[in-house]
Amino acid sequence: MAGNNGGPWGGGPGGGNRGGDDDNRGGRRPGDNGGQPLPEIEEIVRKGQEQLRVLMGGRGGGNRPNGSGGGSGDSFKPTRGMFLLGAAGAVAAWFFASFYTVQPSQQGVELFLGEYYRTTGDGPHIAPWPFVTAQVIEVTTQRTEALGIARDAEGLMLTTDENIVDIDFQVVWNINDPAQYLFNLRDPEATVRAVSEAAMREVIAQSELAPILNRDRELIAESVRELIQTTLNSYDAGVNVVRLNLDRADPPAEVIDAFRDVQAAEQERDRLERQADAYANQALAGARGEAAQVLEESEGYRARVVNEAEGEASRFLAVLQEYRTAPDVTRRRIYLETMEQVLGDVNLVILGEGEGGGNGVVPYLPLNELRRGSTGENN
Repeated sequence: MAGNNGGPWGGGPGGGNRGGDDDNRGGRRPGDNGGQPLPEIEEIVRKGQEQLRVLMGGRGGGNRPNGSGGGSGDSFKPTRGMFLLGAAGAVAAWFFASFYTVQPSQQGVELFLGEYYRTTGDGPHIAPWPFVTAQVIEVTTQRTEALGIARDAEGLMLTTDENIVDIDFQVVWNINDPAQYLFNLRDPEATVRAVSEAAMREVIAQSELAPILNRDRELIAESVRELIQTTLNSYDAGVNVVRLNLDRADPPAEVIDAFRDVQAAEQERDRLERQADAYANQALAGARGEAAQVLEESEGYRARVVNEAEGEASRFLAVLQEYRTAPDVTRRRIYLETMEQVLGDVNLVILGEGEGGGNGVVPYLPLNELRRGSTGENN
Protein backbone atom coordinates (compact mmCIF):
# COMPACT_ATOMS: atom_id res chain seq x y z
CA MET A 1 0.00 0.00 0.00
CA ALA A 2 2.83 2.31 0.83
CA GLY A 3 4.23 1.83 -2.64
CA ASN A 4 0.95 3.05 -4.27
CA ASN A 5 0.61 6.35 -2.41
CA GLY A 6 1.88 8.12 -5.45
CA GLY A 7 -1.13 7.01 -7.56
CA PRO A 8 -1.15 5.00 -10.78
CA TRP A 9 1.77 6.92 -12.20
CA GLY A 10 4.13 5.70 -9.47
CA GLY A 11 4.37 9.02 -7.78
CA GLY A 12 5.71 7.40 -4.53
CA PRO A 13 9.10 7.94 -2.97
CA GLY A 14 10.75 5.96 -5.64
CA GLY A 15 9.12 8.03 -8.37
CA GLY A 16 9.84 11.44 -6.97
CA ASN A 17 12.97 11.85 -8.97
CA ARG A 18 10.99 10.98 -12.13
CA GLY A 19 8.53 13.68 -11.36
CA GLY A 20 11.34 16.03 -10.65
CA ASP A 21 12.98 15.06 -13.90
CA ASP A 22 9.70 15.83 -15.74
CA ASP A 23 9.52 19.20 -14.06
CA ASN A 24 13.11 19.91 -14.92
CA ARG A 25 12.46 18.88 -18.53
CA GLY A 26 9.53 21.28 -18.77
CA GLY A 27 6.77 18.61 -18.86
CA ARG A 28 4.40 21.11 -17.18
CA ARG A 29 4.03 24.72 -18.10
CA PRO A 30 4.00 27.32 -15.36
CA GLY A 31 0.47 27.76 -13.97
CA ASP A 32 -0.79 24.49 -15.50
CA ASN A 33 -1.55 23.07 -12.04
CA GLY A 34 -1.44 19.51 -13.24
CA GLY A 35 -4.41 19.96 -15.76
CA GLN A 36 -6.88 21.03 -12.99
CA PRO A 37 -8.87 24.36 -13.09
CA LEU A 38 -7.34 27.24 -11.28
CA PRO A 39 -8.73 27.94 -7.79
CA GLU A 40 -10.17 31.31 -8.89
CA ILE A 41 -12.17 29.85 -11.78
CA GLU A 42 -13.45 26.99 -9.64
CA GLU A 43 -14.55 29.45 -6.99
CA ILE A 44 -16.43 31.57 -9.57
CA VAL A 45 -18.22 28.51 -10.96
CA ARG A 46 -19.14 27.33 -7.51
CA LYS A 47 -20.62 30.70 -6.52
CA GLY A 48 -22.66 30.80 -9.71
CA GLN A 49 -24.09 27.37 -8.97
CA GLU A 50 -25.00 28.44 -5.47
CA GLN A 51 -26.82 31.54 -6.68
CA LEU A 52 -28.70 29.54 -9.32
CA ARG A 53 -29.70 27.00 -6.71
CA VAL A 54 -31.05 29.75 -4.45
CA LEU A 55 -33.04 31.32 -7.28
CA MET A 56 -34.56 27.96 -8.22
CA GLY A 57 -35.69 27.28 -4.65
CA GLY A 58 -32.73 25.26 -3.32
CA ARG A 59 -30.47 25.93 -0.40
CA GLY A 60 -27.14 27.48 -0.44
CA GLY A 61 -24.24 25.20 0.39
CA GLY A 62 -22.27 27.87 2.26
CA ASN A 63 -18.55 28.40 1.86
CA ARG A 64 -16.82 25.06 1.74
CA PRO A 65 -13.14 24.54 1.61
CA ASN A 66 -11.77 23.84 -1.82
CA GLY A 67 -11.97 20.16 -2.58
CA SER A 68 -13.99 19.25 0.55
CA GLY A 69 -17.48 17.89 0.88
CA GLY A 70 -17.30 15.51 -2.13
CA GLY A 71 -19.14 15.85 -5.44
CA SER A 72 -22.54 14.77 -4.16
CA GLY A 73 -23.03 17.89 -2.02
CA ASP A 74 -22.63 20.28 -5.02
CA SER A 75 -24.71 18.31 -7.63
CA PHE A 76 -27.80 20.09 -9.16
CA LYS A 77 -31.15 18.68 -8.00
CA PRO A 78 -34.45 20.09 -9.48
CA THR A 79 -37.08 21.00 -6.90
CA ARG A 80 -40.88 21.21 -6.97
CA GLY A 81 -40.74 24.99 -7.33
CA MET A 82 -38.62 24.61 -10.40
CA PHE A 83 -41.16 22.23 -11.94
CA LEU A 84 -44.05 24.59 -11.12
CA LEU A 85 -42.20 27.55 -12.55
CA GLY A 86 -41.41 25.63 -15.74
CA ALA A 87 -45.02 24.47 -16.06
CA ALA A 88 -46.30 28.02 -15.56
CA GLY A 89 -43.89 29.27 -18.22
CA ALA A 90 -45.02 26.56 -20.62
CA VAL A 91 -48.71 27.40 -20.02
CA ALA A 92 -47.99 31.11 -20.51
CA ALA A 93 -46.14 30.42 -23.73
CA TRP A 94 -48.98 28.16 -24.98
CA PHE A 95 -51.59 30.78 -24.08
CA PHE A 96 -49.59 33.51 -25.78
CA ALA A 97 -49.31 31.39 -28.92
CA SER A 98 -53.02 30.43 -28.87
CA PHE A 99 -54.72 33.72 -27.91
CA TYR A 100 -55.62 36.27 -30.56
CA THR A 101 -57.99 39.24 -30.85
CA VAL A 102 -60.11 40.25 -33.85
CA GLN A 103 -61.03 43.91 -34.32
CA PRO A 104 -64.44 45.02 -35.71
CA SER A 105 -62.85 45.71 -39.11
CA GLN A 106 -61.29 42.23 -39.22
CA GLN A 107 -62.17 38.55 -39.42
CA GLY A 108 -60.15 35.58 -38.25
CA VAL A 109 -59.53 32.37 -40.16
CA GLU A 110 -58.66 29.29 -38.08
CA LEU A 111 -56.83 26.29 -39.51
CA PHE A 112 -56.95 22.86 -37.92
CA LEU A 113 -53.81 20.94 -38.84
CA GLY A 114 -53.36 23.19 -41.85
CA GLU A 115 -56.94 22.89 -43.18
CA TYR A 116 -59.71 25.48 -42.98
CA TYR A 117 -61.70 25.10 -39.77
CA ARG A 118 -63.87 28.20 -39.26
CA THR A 119 -64.14 32.00 -39.60
CA THR A 120 -64.36 34.09 -36.43
CA GLY A 121 -65.76 37.56 -35.83
CA ASP A 122 -64.56 40.42 -33.68
CA GLY A 123 -63.50 39.79 -30.10
CA PRO A 124 -60.97 37.59 -28.23
CA HIS A 125 -60.51 33.99 -29.36
CA ILE A 126 -58.45 30.92 -28.48
CA ALA A 127 -56.87 28.77 -31.18
CA PRO A 128 -55.22 25.82 -29.36
CA TRP A 129 -51.70 25.80 -30.66
CA PRO A 130 -50.09 23.85 -32.33
CA PHE A 131 -53.15 22.01 -33.64
CA VAL A 132 -55.10 25.17 -34.49
CA THR A 133 -53.56 28.30 -35.98
CA ALA A 134 -55.28 31.59 -36.78
CA GLN A 135 -54.77 34.37 -39.29
CA VAL A 136 -56.45 37.77 -38.94
CA ILE A 137 -57.53 39.55 -42.15
CA GLU A 138 -58.69 43.15 -42.69
CA VAL A 139 -62.06 42.81 -44.45
CA THR A 140 -63.55 46.33 -44.42
CA THR A 141 -60.41 48.14 -45.53
CA GLN A 142 -60.87 49.32 -49.10
CA ARG A 143 -58.04 48.44 -51.44
CA THR A 144 -57.43 50.22 -54.73
CA GLU A 145 -56.00 48.97 -58.01
CA ALA A 146 -55.15 51.80 -60.44
CA LEU A 147 -54.81 50.97 -64.13
CA GLY A 148 -53.66 53.15 -67.00
CA ILE A 149 -52.21 55.84 -64.74
CA ALA A 150 -48.72 55.45 -66.21
CA ARG A 151 -50.08 56.18 -69.73
CA ASP A 152 -48.64 52.95 -71.08
CA ALA A 153 -50.16 50.23 -73.23
CA GLU A 154 -52.25 49.10 -70.27
CA GLY A 155 -54.64 52.04 -70.79
CA LEU A 156 -54.87 51.92 -74.61
CA MET A 157 -57.98 50.08 -75.76
CA LEU A 158 -59.72 49.49 -79.10
CA THR A 159 -63.36 50.47 -79.62
CA THR A 160 -65.91 48.76 -81.84
CA ASP A 161 -65.55 51.53 -84.49
CA GLU A 162 -61.80 50.84 -84.68
CA ASN A 163 -60.67 53.85 -82.68
CA ILE A 164 -58.14 53.85 -79.85
CA VAL A 165 -58.98 55.39 -76.48
CA ASP A 166 -56.66 55.99 -73.53
CA ILE A 167 -58.43 55.15 -70.26
CA ASP A 168 -57.41 55.63 -66.62
CA PHE A 169 -59.57 53.95 -63.99
CA GLN A 170 -59.45 52.69 -60.41
CA VAL A 171 -61.03 49.57 -58.94
CA VAL A 172 -61.93 49.87 -55.26
CA TRP A 173 -62.49 46.52 -53.52
CA ASN A 174 -62.51 44.78 -50.16
CA ILE A 175 -62.80 41.23 -48.80
CA ASN A 176 -66.18 39.62 -48.16
CA ASP A 177 -64.99 36.04 -47.56
CA PRO A 178 -61.52 35.78 -45.98
CA ALA A 179 -61.38 31.98 -46.32
CA GLN A 180 -61.87 32.13 -50.09
CA TYR A 181 -59.51 35.09 -50.29
CA LEU A 182 -56.72 33.14 -48.56
CA PHE A 183 -57.06 29.72 -50.18
CA ASN A 184 -58.56 30.16 -53.68
CA LEU A 185 -56.19 32.77 -55.12
CA ARG A 186 -52.42 32.64 -55.19
CA ASP A 187 -52.06 36.43 -55.69
CA PRO A 188 -55.39 38.23 -55.07
CA GLU A 189 -54.11 41.71 -55.95
CA ALA A 190 -52.69 40.57 -59.29
CA THR A 191 -55.91 38.64 -60.01
CA VAL A 192 -58.11 41.67 -59.36
CA ARG A 193 -55.87 43.78 -61.56
CA ALA A 194 -55.87 41.31 -64.47
CA VAL A 195 -59.65 40.73 -64.28
CA SER A 196 -60.29 44.50 -64.17
CA GLU A 197 -58.19 45.18 -67.24
CA ALA A 198 -59.84 42.32 -69.17
CA ALA A 199 -63.35 43.47 -68.22
CA MET A 200 -62.65 47.07 -69.26
CA ARG A 201 -61.26 45.95 -72.62
CA GLU A 202 -64.32 43.77 -73.24
CA VAL A 203 -66.77 46.61 -72.54
CA ILE A 204 -64.78 49.17 -74.55
CA ALA A 205 -64.59 46.73 -77.49
CA GLN A 206 -68.41 46.75 -77.59
CA SER A 207 -68.75 50.56 -77.49
CA GLU A 208 -68.10 53.38 -79.91
CA LEU A 209 -65.64 56.18 -79.24
CA ALA A 210 -68.01 59.16 -79.03
CA PRO A 211 -70.29 57.74 -76.28
CA ILE A 212 -67.23 56.69 -74.28
CA LEU A 213 -65.88 60.23 -74.30
CA ASN A 214 -69.19 61.97 -73.61
CA ARG A 215 -72.45 60.57 -72.32
CA ASP A 216 -71.86 56.88 -71.48
CA ARG A 217 -69.02 57.14 -68.95
CA GLU A 218 -71.18 56.24 -65.93
CA LEU A 219 -72.90 53.43 -67.83
CA ILE A 220 -69.54 51.98 -68.89
CA ALA A 221 -68.17 52.19 -65.34
CA GLU A 222 -71.18 50.31 -63.92
CA SER A 223 -71.02 47.66 -66.67
CA VAL A 224 -67.32 47.06 -66.02
CA ARG A 225 -67.87 46.81 -62.26
CA GLU A 226 -70.60 44.20 -62.70
CA LEU A 227 -68.43 42.19 -65.12
CA ILE A 228 -65.46 42.25 -62.71
CA GLN A 229 -67.66 41.10 -59.83
CA THR A 230 -69.17 38.29 -61.89
CA THR A 231 -65.75 37.03 -62.96
CA LEU A 232 -64.31 37.13 -59.42
CA ASN A 233 -67.37 35.31 -58.10
CA SER A 234 -66.77 32.56 -60.63
CA TYR A 235 -63.25 32.23 -59.17
CA ASP A 236 -64.63 32.09 -55.57
CA ALA A 237 -62.19 34.90 -54.84
CA GLY A 238 -63.96 36.25 -51.76
CA VAL A 239 -63.59 39.79 -53.15
CA ASN A 240 -66.28 42.48 -53.29
CA VAL A 241 -65.90 45.28 -55.87
CA VAL A 242 -67.12 48.44 -54.13
CA ARG A 243 -66.97 50.83 -57.09
CA LEU A 244 -65.08 51.69 -60.27
CA ASN A 245 -63.81 55.22 -60.84
CA LEU A 246 -63.41 56.09 -64.52
CA ASP A 247 -60.98 58.99 -64.15
CA ARG A 248 -60.06 59.74 -67.76
CA ALA A 249 -61.08 58.67 -71.26
CA ASP A 250 -59.22 60.51 -74.03
CA PRO A 251 -57.77 59.77 -77.43
CA PRO A 252 -54.06 58.91 -77.48
CA ALA A 253 -51.74 61.87 -76.89
CA GLU A 254 -50.33 61.62 -80.42
CA VAL A 255 -53.69 62.41 -82.07
CA ILE A 256 -55.52 64.38 -79.40
CA ASP A 257 -55.15 67.76 -81.22
CA ALA A 258 -56.54 66.36 -84.46
CA PHE A 259 -59.30 64.65 -82.53
CA ARG A 260 -60.29 67.93 -80.90
CA ASP A 261 -60.50 69.56 -84.34
CA VAL A 262 -62.74 66.74 -85.51
CA GLN A 263 -64.90 67.13 -82.41
CA ALA A 264 -65.25 70.86 -83.05
CA ALA A 265 -66.26 70.21 -86.67
CA GLU A 266 -68.80 67.62 -85.56
CA GLN A 267 -70.29 70.05 -83.06
CA GLU A 268 -70.57 72.73 -85.76
CA ARG A 269 -72.21 70.20 -88.06
CA ASP A 270 -74.69 69.26 -85.34
CA ARG A 271 -75.50 72.93 -84.75
CA LEU A 272 -76.20 73.56 -88.44
CA GLU A 273 -78.29 70.40 -88.64
CA ARG A 274 -80.37 71.57 -85.72
CA GLN A 275 -80.92 74.95 -87.35
CA ALA A 276 -81.94 73.29 -90.63
CA ASP A 277 -84.31 70.98 -88.78
CA ALA A 278 -85.90 73.93 -86.99
CA TYR A 279 -86.42 75.82 -90.27
CA ALA A 280 -87.81 72.70 -91.94
CA ASN A 281 -90.23 72.14 -89.08
CA GLN A 282 -91.37 75.76 -89.22
CA ALA A 283 -91.85 75.74 -93.02
CA LEU A 284 -93.62 72.40 -92.91
CA ALA A 285 -95.95 73.56 -90.18
CA GLY A 286 -96.81 76.71 -92.17
CA ALA A 287 -97.45 74.73 -95.33
CA ARG A 288 -99.63 72.29 -93.47
CA GLY A 289 -101.62 75.18 -91.99
CA GLU A 290 -102.16 76.80 -95.38
CA ALA A 291 -103.19 73.48 -96.89
CA ALA A 292 -105.68 72.94 -94.13
CA GLN A 293 -107.06 76.45 -94.64
CA VAL A 294 -107.48 75.90 -98.39
CA LEU A 295 -109.19 72.59 -97.74
CA GLU A 296 -111.57 74.21 -95.29
CA GLU A 297 -112.39 77.02 -97.74
CA SER A 298 -112.97 74.56 -100.57
CA GLU A 299 -115.22 72.50 -98.37
CA GLY A 300 -117.19 75.61 -97.48
CA TYR A 301 -117.46 76.68 -101.12
CA ARG A 302 -118.57 73.24 -102.16
CA ALA A 303 -121.21 73.13 -99.45
CA ARG A 304 -122.46 76.62 -100.37
CA VAL A 305 -122.73 75.82 -104.08
CA VAL A 306 -124.43 72.53 -103.43
CA ASN A 307 -126.89 74.16 -101.06
CA GLU A 308 -127.61 76.96 -103.53
CA ALA A 309 -128.12 74.48 -106.32
CA GLU A 310 -130.41 72.39 -104.20
CA GLY A 311 -132.32 75.55 -103.22
CA GLU A 312 -132.68 76.66 -106.83
CA ALA A 313 -133.83 73.21 -107.80
CA SER A 314 -136.37 73.19 -104.99
CA ARG A 315 -137.60 76.67 -105.94
CA PHE A 316 -137.88 75.66 -109.60
CA LEU A 317 -139.86 72.58 -108.69
CA ALA A 318 -142.16 74.70 -106.54
CA VAL A 319 -142.68 77.23 -109.35
CA LEU A 320 -143.30 74.37 -111.80
CA GLN A 321 -145.95 73.00 -109.53
CA GLU A 322 -147.61 76.43 -109.34
CA TYR A 323 -147.32 76.87 -113.10
CA ARG A 324 -149.11 73.65 -113.69
CA THR A 325 -151.87 74.78 -111.39
CA ALA A 326 -152.23 78.40 -112.72
CA PRO A 327 -150.16 79.01 -115.83
CA ASP A 328 -151.21 82.64 -116.51
CA VAL A 329 -150.75 83.87 -113.03
CA THR A 330 -147.50 82.06 -112.64
CA ARG A 331 -146.21 83.29 -115.99
CA ARG A 332 -146.96 86.90 -115.08
CA ARG A 333 -145.39 86.47 -111.64
CA ILE A 334 -142.25 85.02 -113.19
CA TYR A 335 -142.13 87.93 -115.62
CA LEU A 336 -142.45 90.52 -112.88
CA GLU A 337 -139.86 88.87 -110.64
CA THR A 338 -137.46 88.65 -113.58
CA MET A 339 -137.95 92.30 -114.47
CA GLU A 340 -137.44 93.21 -110.84
CA GLN A 341 -134.11 91.42 -110.83
CA VAL A 342 -133.05 92.99 -114.12
CA LEU A 343 -134.20 96.54 -113.48
CA GLY A 344 -133.81 96.58 -109.73
CA ASP A 345 -130.49 98.44 -109.79
CA VAL A 346 -131.29 100.71 -112.74
CA ASN A 347 -132.06 104.40 -112.05
CA LEU A 348 -135.13 104.52 -114.25
CA VAL A 349 -138.63 106.00 -113.88
CA ILE A 350 -141.39 104.56 -115.98
CA LEU A 351 -144.55 106.64 -116.36
CA GLY A 352 -147.75 105.38 -117.77
CA GLU A 353 -150.05 107.44 -119.94
CA GLY A 354 -152.42 109.68 -118.06
CA GLU A 355 -155.94 110.68 -118.88
CA GLY A 356 -156.33 113.04 -121.82
CA GLY A 357 -153.23 111.86 -123.59
CA GLY A 358 -150.75 113.43 -121.15
CA ASN A 359 -148.10 111.77 -119.12
CA GLY A 360 -149.93 112.58 -115.88
CA VAL A 361 -146.84 114.03 -114.21
CA VAL A 362 -146.06 117.58 -113.33
CA PRO A 363 -143.29 118.58 -115.73
CA TYR A 364 -141.07 120.21 -113.12
CA LEU A 365 -141.37 117.41 -110.57
CA PRO A 366 -137.82 115.92 -110.02
CA LEU A 367 -138.82 112.29 -109.94
CA ASN A 368 -135.27 111.03 -110.40
CA GLU A 369 -134.03 112.99 -107.41
CA LEU A 370 -136.95 111.84 -105.31
CA ARG A 371 -136.22 108.22 -106.19
CA ARG A 372 -132.52 108.64 -105.46
CA GLY A 373 -133.34 110.21 -102.11
CA SER A 374 -135.73 107.48 -101.12
CA THR A 375 -133.18 104.87 -102.11
CA GLY A 376 -130.56 106.55 -99.94
CA GLU A 377 -132.92 106.69 -96.95
CA ASN A 378 -133.70 103.00 -97.34
CA ASN A 379 -130.04 102.22 -97.40
